Amino acid sequence: MNTNNFKILVAEDEEINFLYIDILIKKEYPHLQIIHAKNGQEAVDFCKSDAQIKLVFMDIKMPVMNGYEATNLIKKLNNHLPIVALTAYSTDDDKKQAMQTGFIDFLTKPINKKKFLTIIKDNLPSSN
Repeated sequence: MNTNNFKILVAEDEEINFLYIDILIKKEYPHLQIIHAKNGQEAVDFCKSDAQIKLVFMDIKMPVMNGYEATNLIKKLNNHLPIVALTAYSTDDDKKQAMQTGFIDFLTKPINKKKFLTIIKDNLPSSN
Protein backbone atom coordinates (compact mmCIF):
# COMPACT_ATOMS: atom_id res chain seq x y z
CA MET A 1 0.00 0.00 0.00
CA ASN A 2 1.61 3.26 -1.12
CA THR A 3 0.61 6.03 1.25
CA ASN A 4 3.62 8.29 0.67
CA ASN A 5 1.56 10.98 -1.06
CA PHE A 6 -1.59 10.48 0.98
CA LYS A 7 -2.36 13.56 3.04
CA ILE A 8 -5.15 14.01 5.53
CA LEU A 9 -6.41 17.49 6.30
CA VAL A 10 -7.80 17.99 9.79
CA ALA A 11 -9.79 21.21 10.13
CA GLU A 12 -10.11 21.72 13.87
CA ASP A 13 -9.81 24.98 15.82
CA GLU A 14 -9.37 23.37 19.25
CA GLU A 15 -5.69 22.44 19.65
CA ILE A 16 -6.35 19.61 22.13
CA ASN A 17 -8.84 18.00 19.74
CA PHE A 18 -6.36 18.23 16.88
CA LEU A 19 -3.59 16.69 19.00
CA TYR A 20 -5.84 13.76 19.90
CA ILE A 21 -6.75 13.18 16.25
CA ASP A 22 -3.09 13.50 15.25
CA ILE A 23 -2.10 10.85 17.81
CA LEU A 24 -4.89 8.50 16.68
CA ILE A 25 -3.75 8.71 13.06
CA LYS A 26 0.00 8.50 13.70
CA LYS A 27 -0.35 5.52 16.03
CA GLU A 28 -2.14 3.47 13.37
CA TYR A 29 -0.72 5.08 10.20
CA PRO A 30 2.67 6.64 11.05
CA HIS A 31 3.56 7.36 7.39
CA LEU A 32 0.49 9.45 6.59
CA GLN A 33 0.98 13.19 6.34
CA ILE A 34 -1.37 15.30 8.44
CA ILE A 35 -2.15 18.94 7.74
CA HIS A 36 -3.82 21.11 10.37
CA ALA A 37 -6.25 23.89 9.40
CA LYS A 38 -7.38 26.02 12.33
CA ASN A 39 -10.47 27.41 10.60
CA GLY A 40 -12.65 26.79 7.58
CA GLN A 41 -10.90 29.33 5.37
CA GLU A 42 -7.53 27.66 5.98
CA ALA A 43 -9.09 24.32 5.05
CA VAL A 44 -10.34 25.73 1.75
CA ASP A 45 -6.95 27.31 1.06
CA PHE A 46 -5.09 24.06 1.76
CA CYS A 47 -7.42 22.15 -0.57
CA LYS A 48 -6.90 24.75 -3.31
CA SER A 49 -3.12 24.53 -3.09
CA ASP A 50 -2.46 20.83 -2.37
CA ALA A 51 -3.82 18.14 -4.69
CA GLN A 52 -2.28 15.43 -2.49
CA ILE A 53 -4.97 15.91 0.17
CA LYS A 54 -7.05 12.75 -0.14
CA LEU A 55 -9.27 12.94 2.95
CA VAL A 56 -10.61 15.78 5.12
CA PHE A 57 -11.93 15.71 8.67
CA MET A 58 -13.92 18.91 9.13
CA ASP A 59 -15.08 20.41 12.40
CA ILE A 60 -18.43 22.13 11.97
CA LYS A 61 -18.09 25.00 14.43
CA MET A 62 -14.94 26.99 13.65
CA PRO A 63 -13.93 30.64 13.48
CA VAL A 64 -13.65 32.65 10.24
CA MET A 65 -15.67 30.09 8.24
CA ASN A 66 -17.69 27.17 9.58
CA GLY A 67 -17.39 23.60 8.34
CA TYR A 68 -20.54 23.72 6.22
CA GLU A 69 -19.36 26.79 4.29
CA ALA A 70 -15.84 25.38 3.91
CA THR A 71 -17.16 22.04 2.65
CA ASN A 72 -19.39 23.76 0.07
CA LEU A 73 -16.37 25.65 -1.30
CA ILE A 74 -14.10 22.59 -1.25
CA LYS A 75 -16.71 20.52 -3.09
CA LYS A 76 -16.75 23.19 -5.82
CA LEU A 77 -12.98 22.69 -6.19
CA ASN A 78 -13.01 18.90 -5.97
CA ASN A 79 -16.37 17.17 -5.75
CA HIS A 80 -14.70 13.77 -5.26
CA LEU A 81 -12.67 14.68 -2.16
CA PRO A 82 -14.12 12.77 0.81
CA ILE A 83 -14.95 15.07 3.73
CA VAL A 84 -16.06 13.77 7.12
CA ALA A 85 -17.92 15.97 9.60
CA LEU A 86 -16.46 16.13 13.11
CA THR A 87 -18.79 17.74 15.57
CA ALA A 88 -20.14 17.91 19.08
CA TYR A 89 -23.59 18.39 17.53
CA SER A 90 -25.37 15.07 17.31
CA THR A 91 -29.04 15.58 16.55
CA ASP A 92 -30.70 13.93 13.58
CA ASP A 93 -31.11 17.39 12.02
CA ASP A 94 -27.37 18.06 12.38
CA LYS A 95 -26.54 14.76 10.69
CA LYS A 96 -29.09 15.40 7.93
CA GLN A 97 -27.66 18.87 7.25
CA ALA A 98 -24.12 17.45 7.15
CA MET A 99 -25.04 14.77 4.65
CA GLN A 100 -26.91 17.29 2.48
CA THR A 101 -23.83 19.50 2.51
CA GLY A 102 -21.77 16.71 0.97
CA PHE A 103 -20.00 15.08 3.89
CA ILE A 104 -19.41 11.34 3.35
CA ASP A 105 -19.80 10.57 7.05
CA PHE A 106 -20.56 12.14 10.39
CA LEU A 107 -18.50 11.62 13.56
CA THR A 108 -19.54 13.04 16.88
CA LYS A 109 -17.16 14.05 19.63
CA PRO A 110 -15.85 12.31 21.59
CA ILE A 111 -14.62 10.45 18.53
CA ASN A 112 -15.32 6.75 18.16
CA LYS A 113 -11.76 5.51 17.55
CA LYS A 114 -12.79 2.36 15.66
CA LYS A 115 -15.11 4.23 13.28
CA PHE A 116 -12.52 6.99 12.80
CA LEU A 117 -9.77 4.53 11.83
CA THR A 118 -12.16 2.58 9.58
CA ILE A 119 -12.93 5.77 7.64
CA ILE A 120 -9.21 6.33 7.08
CA LYS A 121 -8.64 2.69 6.05
CA ASP A 122 -11.59 2.80 3.63
CA ASN A 123 -10.12 5.88 1.92
CA LEU A 124 -6.51 4.74 1.64
CA PRO A 125 -5.29 3.70 -1.80
CA SER A 126 -5.70 -0.03 -2.33
CA SER A 127 -2.66 -2.28 -2.39
CA ASN A 128 -3.60 -3.54 -5.87
